[in-house]
Amino acid sequence: MLDLKQIGTSESRQLKQAQDRGQLSHAYLLLSSDEAEALNTAYWLICYVNCTGEKKPDGTCPACRRILAGNHPDVFLIDTEENKQSIAIDQIRPLKQELAKSPLEGDRRYFVINHAQKLTLPAANAMLNLLEEPAAPVVTFLIANNGGQILPTIKSRTQIINFSQQAASSKDRLLLANGMSQEEVDQVKSSQEVDQAVKYFYQELREHDSLAIVSAHQLADLVKKQKQGTKAWEKYVWILLKKWGEKDLEKGDYQEAANFLADLMRVDQMRQSNVGFLNNLDYLALKWQQ
Repeated sequence: MLDLKQIGTSESRQLKQAQDRGQLSHAYLLLSSDEAEALNTAYWLICYVNCTGEKKPDGTCPACRRILAGNHPDVFLIDTEENKQSIAIDQIRPLKQELAKSPLEGDRRYFVINHAQKLTLPAANAMLNLLEEPAAPVVTFLIANNGGQILPTIKSRTQIINFSQQAASSKDRLLLANGMSQEEVDQVKSSQEVDQAVKYFYQELREHDSLAIVSAHQLADLVKKQKQGTKAWEKYVWILLKKWGEKDLEKGDYQEAANFLADLMRVDQMRQSNVGFLNNLDYLALKWQQ
């Protein structure tokens, strides 16, 4: 299942920059030990180009939904068929006909070949012929986990993007799962000082310490001092506080942890009503002094 949140961070940025500069290549070979991540990244770029929402790609506009559902007329996915271990030439041949057609909705069409290392030799040669065609309004993504199994002639006709060997960190996955965008996650990478401040603030809240109000102001000042993405840092603080509460809940501290998480839900409502970051921290500090 495609997931626009589980993508390569630097790799998606590289593709976005190429698109924004009008320098998108006609063919990419995305190499990753996590093929799902590479496939998601290819679809992230396709959605980014075609998205009609304000924040691209939002994954929810009509174009994005059709792309992700496999119903967009300009996007073609080739993958191993059920009970088959390879991609046959008969699966590649129809793309030859599509090359001659104009895009129906956008400026170009997209061919995505998943598990490209499983192309049979005839299929790989047919793929090579497609890549050698005169310039057409088509971008091809080949997804593979082993570059050594891709024909050298195919590799020479694609721009190769090697994904980092490590999957997204557990921290990144936590932030993405809690509603932060990949761009926001990138903005809060160097977080040790903020992490420590959040930890102290949480401990003081749980101890009903009157110093929590002081820590609230110190934490707000620290967030303001971050060089970029103040809003991202504010989101990050609330996610960390939620994580601390959930940890205590898992340890069996049901009543206090549940009360704290309920207060965070109240803070979330206040945030949606445009109550400021410091005011929300003060609310928690005062509430937990009682």
